[in-house]
Amino acid sequence: MSETVTIWHNPACGTSRNTLAMIRAAGVEPTVVEYLKTPPGRAELAKAIADSGLTVREAARTKGSPFEDLGLNDPSVSDDAILDAMLERPMLINRPFVFTARGVRLCRPSEVVLEILPKPLEHAFVKEDGEVVASGRGAG
Repeated sequence: MSETVTIWHNPACGTSRNTLAMIRAAGVEPTVVEYLKTPPGRAELAKAIADSGLTVREAARTKGSPFEDLGLNDPSVSDDAILDAMLERPMLINRPFVFTARGVRLCRPSEVVLEILPKPLEHAFVKEDGEVVASGRGAG
C-alpha cells in the first residue's frame, strides 16, 4: 500500500528540486503540480497554508517576487489581500508545499519534508549544493 504524496513544485527552484529528489529517494513517486502553470484555487491555497501551521504572510514568497513592490510588506495589509495577490500572481506562493497523510509542510529548508514522508530515507541524501541532509535509517 503506497501513500499519496503531492508537491507544489517549481522546477526552477533549487529548494523545490531538492525536496522532490528527497521524496523520490524515500521510494515515493509523488504527484507533481507545477503550481505556476496550474495554480491552486483560493480555498485550496488557504487550506494548505492553515494545514501547514503558517500564516498567509509566512507562506508568501517575499524574495525574488514583487511582494515589496506591491506594498504587501506593509503590516496593515490584510491576510485576505495577500491571499488575493498570491492567487493573481502565483509566484508569490512560497514553495514547495508538500502534502501527505502525515501533514502539510512548506519545505523550506527542503529537509522539512522528512517530517511528513511516509517512510524514512534509507541512504544518505546530498543536496544540489553538496550538503548532506540525511543518512541511514535514522533519517525521518
